[in-house]
Amino acid sequence: MKTGSFFNNGYIYIYLTFSLVATFWLISFFEIYATASNGLEMQHIGTTLAYKLLNDFWTGLVIGLLFLPLYLASVFIKKPWDKLVIKVLFSLIVIGQFALVKYSLTTLINLGADIMGYSTSDMYTTVTASVSFSYLYFLPFIMFPMLYLGINTIFNRYTNKRQIYIISGFSVILLGGLKLILPDVSDAIYQNKMYFLTSDIIRIQNDKNLTNIDNIVYKKEYPLLKPFKDTKDVLAPFFEIHDEKPNIVFIIVEGLGSEFIGENAYRGFTPYLDSLIPKSLYWENFVSNAGRTFGVAPSLLGSLPFGEKGFLELNPLPSHISLISVLKANEYTTSYYCGDDSSFDRKINFLEYNGIDNVIDVNKFGPGYVKTKENSGGFSWGYPDAEIFKKTLSDLDGKKKPRLDIIMTLSTHEPFDFPSKKEYLKKVDSILNSNQSLGVEKNEINTYKDIFAAIHYADNSIKDFMEAYAKRPEYNNTIFIITGDHRLIPVAQKDKLCRFHVPLYIFSPMLKKPAKFKSISSHSDVTPSLVSFLMNNYKFNKPEKTPWLAQGLDTARQFRNIHSIPLMRSKGSINDYIYKNYLYSDGELFKINPDFEINKVNDDAMLKTISDSLNNFKKLNVYLTKKNKIIPNSLNIYTKPAVQFSKEELAIINELSKGLNFDQTFIVARDLAIKKDYKKARLLCDFILNEQPNYSEVRTLKGRILAWGRNYKGAESELLNAIKRTPFENDGYLALMDVYWWSNQNGKEIAIAQKAIDNGIKNPEINYKLAETYKRMNDLDNANKIIGTLLKLYPENKIYLTFKKSLKA
Repeated sequence: MKTGSFFNNGYIYIYLTFSLVATFWLISFFEIYATASNGLEMQHIGTTLAYKLLNDFWTGLVIGLLFLPLYLASVFIKKPWDKLVIKVLFSLIVIGQFALVKYSLTTLINLGADIMGYSTSDMYTTVTASVSFSYLYFLPFIMFPMLYLGINTIFNRYTNKRQIYIISGFSVILLGGLKLILPDVSDAIYQNKMYFLTSDIIRIQNDKNLTNIDNIVYKKEYPLLKPFKDTKDVLAPFFEIHDEKPNIVFIIVEGLGSEFIGENAYRGFTPYLDSLIPKSLYWENFVSNAGRTFGVAPSLLGSLPFGEKGFLELNPLPSHISLISVLKANEYTTSYYCGDDSSFDRKINFLEYNGIDNVIDVNKFGPGYVKTKENSGGFSWGYPDAEIFKKTLSDLDGKKKPRLDIIMTLSTHEPFDFPSKKEYLKKVDSILNSNQSLGVEKNEINTYKDIFAAIHYADNSIKDFMEAYAKRPEYNNTIFIITGDHRLIPVAQKDKLCRFHVPLYIFSPMLKKPAKFKSISSHSDVTPSLVSFLMNNYKFNKPEKTPWLAQGLDTARQFRNIHSIPLMRSKGSINDYIYKNYLYSDGELFKINPDFEINKVNDDAMLKTISDSLNNFKKLNVYLTKKNKIIPNSLNIYTKPAVQFSKEELAIINELSKGLNFDQTFIVARDLAIKKDYKKARLLCDFILNEQPNYSEVRTLKGRILAWGRNYKGAESELLNAIKRTPFENDGYLALMDVYWWSNQNGKEIAIAQKAIDNGIKNPEINYKLAETYKRMNDLDNANKIIGTLLKLYPENKIYLTFKKSLKA
């Protein structure tokens, strides 16, 4: 096709591009309608819609320009392909735009570069937790691409070349001018979702380029290291010091933002937590260091940097210490309790690196506990808050004191479901119908009724736990620390700061006096202050130096900020920063007032100061984590890394697992084991377990491989570990019974079989193996009893019948 001919027919591509813009507009109308239908308040709906349409226009135009070379190429190849290729691509873009709008309607935030920080399995878990799928759910994903094609057909039929050139030229001039002169049109809430995602990913890539590890050098090889005495003990004046080391209990409440506490906007649904404020050390202007749960453990328990996508995602983990490892080295029994799978977000990797003694997660509850019901997609996060606290209390007996117990709640997370939900929905109605003064309109509470029911349920679960704990003998020597991991997302956020605004309580019968602080501190300040308090007032082995990122809690009563606080809103996004009484967010500057509200300000000098400070932190963050410069191994006497592989072993692993996920790699390992290539099979098992320590099938296979190689002691250790992690699955028990059979340890075989039965394992193979053990011990009475019971259940089983006859021989 000649160039002149192309320009004569270029209007066809303009039609395709403007059809995309028009479809974006329809999706924005849908978004506005869905927002209003969900009862969500929108300020200045006309302005919101106008700004959205304006941004949609420019996003569509940019996409059109971006794909113009592809269109030109397809035109020159063959006539039918010119429109077909672009129609398919633009239809896919429409589907992507609608999917991003659905995500935003569910979470009330735009999806950005954080999508790059989650594994496929983690994303699947999160999405299925929040969404119930049906045919109607997928209908719009078909309808909007069809609308795009329909609009394009209408343009082609009812407009001509001259008209579309005039309209497009006029639109570019008019809307381009508006884009330049309107001050707030680029705010995230108005941006096209596809544009926001793409620009956020580009911003993250630019950050990587700015923080190229090869260009970062520090005078101090370990910049965080400082003498232990430099962290002041600010807590001692508030406590009575006992002879015995105190127990420490952390309660980390999913989604507990400060707006739901005390006299704040969404008050009235946390009466117990409200009652603790005048009895505690309470920081009302406190922030989480991350906007999602992935950031709470490293910040709160380790005062650690973020890494690229969150500290938990680093592999291998850099050398570091934490409250867990420090207290364990000082004779504490350390435990972590949650209702979901501790493998999610790689929490288990962090906990085990720090030598945690006990991890109780969804795999270890067993009978007697009620799990949250599955949604229509078959997903359940696990056990609700009341059950988590019940399990914690039952597990404390027999644990050696002093203890560090970390409890992570769950029910105030999508889908906000729990067994007694109907009861708590009625309680929400009761609160709404009372004369109680609420901080927001009743219709807003009704919009989020499920969420407020979950918040009220969580509050009551904490109350029941605390009241039960108060009856325990160690209560008077226990310190409770309660905070939120971040402010929950689905309730509309008033500003960019409230995502991180969470309460911090330090409550204890040991307190001499309560106090309320208006000074700003963060999760990263907790461990430095707690370690300083414990080591300065009790018999602890004091470290010479500490590698904390933060300097410790500020106990000033007046409003102030002495910290520089980096904030990772989502995985991979360090673009929020608190400096003095300012918040820097996405290149904009806000002043924080004593009520912890923000107002946008124009101060170029301060903006540059804070921007430079944030960039310096980003460089430090990269240096610490990529070069493993948090703490030297010589000073890290507390932790041990996971299995380390040699270059030769890594080459074998890469060759065998290339392009495979962990499930597929497990199958390769199993096939290698069957072929008796035990060395490679075990290597793959160690590779998987480094990433997923709770993968019970892999750990059981590793135990079997060790046993087949006659390393019975190693096999026993590995299989006991598997059973400890998943005590209600039968494979570990069966494998360990085989090990004891082969190694002539009849007494242990009987004991492990009984443990399986006590844990409710109903597998006839365990009973049959037990009967064989009794026969080998010449205990024919017990062998007969067991095989007789099995034959009542399986009277035609030939193996059992043959075994029964052998007992009479």
